[in-house]
Amino acid sequence: EEDWTEPQRVPLFEGFSTLNGEGPSEPGSAVGRQLSEPGRFAFAALCSVSLGQLFQGAEHRCFREQYLQGLVQWLGLDESVLPVMGAFLAGLGSEGSDTFHSVLQGEQLLRPVATPIVQDLVSFSLKDGQYDARARFLVRHVACLFRVPPQYLEEYEETLGERLRGQETEETEEELSRQRRKERGRKLRRYLLIGLATIGGGTVIGVTGGLAAPLVAAGAGAVLGAGGAAALGSAAGIAIMASLFGAAGAGLAGYKMNKRVGAIEQFEFLPLSSGKHLHVTVAVTGWLCSGKYSSFQAPWSSLGPCGEQYCLVWESRFLRALGSAVDSLLDGLVSMVAQEALKYTVLSGIVTALTWPASLLAVASVIDNPWGVCLSRSAEVGKHLAQVLRSRQQGKRPVSLIGFSLGARVIYFCLQELANEKGCEGIVEDVVLLGAPVDGSSKQWEKLSQVVAGRIVNGYCRGDWLLGFLYRSSSAQLSVAGLHPISLNDRRMINVDLTQFPPDLCAHKCVLCYLFNNLKKKPMCSHPGYVYWFIWWYETD
Repeated sequence: EEDWTEPQRVPLFEGFSTLNGEGPSEPGSAVGRQLSEPGRFAFAALCSVSLGQLFQGAEHRCFREQYLQGLVQWLGLDESVLPVMGAFLAGLGSEGSDTFHSVLQGEQLLRPVATPIVQDLVSFSLKDGQYDARARFLVRHVACLFRVPPQYLEEYEETLGERLRGQETEETEEELSRQRRKERGRKLRRYLLIGLATIGGGTVIGVTGGLAAPLVAAGAGAVLGAGGAAALGSAAGIAIMASLFGAAGAGLAGYKMNKRVGAIEQFEFLPLSSGKHLHVTVAVTGWLCSGKYSSFQAPWSSLGPCGEQYCLVWESRFLRALGSAVDSLLDGLVSMVAQEALKYTVLSGIVTALTWPASLLAVASVIDNPWGVCLSRSAEVGKHLAQVLRSRQQGKRPVSLIGFSLGARVIYFCLQELANEKGCEGIVEDVVLLGAPVDGSSKQWEKLSQVVAGRIVNGYCRGDWLLGFLYRSSSAQLSVAGLHPISLNDRRMINVDLTQFPPDLCAHKCVLCYLFNNLKKKPMCSHPGYVYWFIWWYETD
């Protein structure tokens, strides 16, 4: 175990984007420019090396180069350093990463904790009114290198997001006027940006737009810098800022199919959390049981308040029919157990058998049809989800996807659809699949991984007899992701063996609680954003 030490907490937005209490000499000046010249060079070089290591494919080339060029300009470095940075980007000189890290640790501005440069990197990544998933993963990577706790990043993004959206606070008009006059030196809190109102889920600029523009620019300028604030003060700039949150339309919360699309009857999003954030999580339920787990939201109570969260509501009529069929199947198994024809303890082992017990096959007709229907519909729903994300209904923010069983299958086909289209990189940040009834061959996942910026977590269970039974006609020839690890040599792929769990219907809900709660064995993992911590845990090990 690493010795995790809680760094000294420093207040958010003290001195605008610096957190050490020493505000910048100019309102909204970038923290990175306050570093020494060697520090700025080391910062750009470390990001260059990291970009080259994290996003190596040709599909990321344009992003890598544009991000690097923009960062060099943001830090006030001379353009003559670009060839050197390009070499770092190409993988040359990566052995110097430790040196760059040491130089930055020696900067007075970054003591006792390097939170300011992590926040500066967030500010830079947002300057064009979009937050690319690859940019956010780079931010997380740099934060990890400097041992900046992830809740610091979460808090900063939350506060920054609310400021950009113009959330209401208890501040008086007199206090706001004083802040506008001084433009620095005091802790900025959330306040209402006059003229920016949310109507029916979408943001519009009303009759007070003339007053709104300078106020919007003032609010964003403290973080994005004077140049960025000037750009955002224009009509085009306000539109760009609105697009970050999907405000041109109604966003995910307002998205609902008005008419049937192909074979899909139902497709909409329900919020799991309140407020707006700079990143979004979409959870996809795999089936609907009776009782406690009869709703789409119920399985996701363990996610905790981390980011902006939604659950996908899809084809409830068929998912309930599947849940009812599984109940009937289990009732039949209970009868068999009572007759000692098939003991429950044996079920976890029969998934590897060459033949299935005749008594189990006798009740197969109860579930085969609804399962087949849901398999087909989940694929169509996944393709439609890809269209929604590609059209930026969520705004230009990174999206993380988590699902179990057929919900994981929805995500799989979503990634497949995105991978088949050009320019879909930078949308999806992380993916968590539990018990996925999909192809687990590495060949299939090589292409899919290209559209995931962060991590792909495959939770599999070798003893999942139900998944093995439902896939009995093809599992002998097909490597099922939910039953086996995915053998993909890629830094994105994380396989987690869940075989220790009992093979019951609610296993994947139990797994969620177990995985996320057991992360607390690491001292830093007590934050309620469990999915975020889960992936962070693997990055720090």
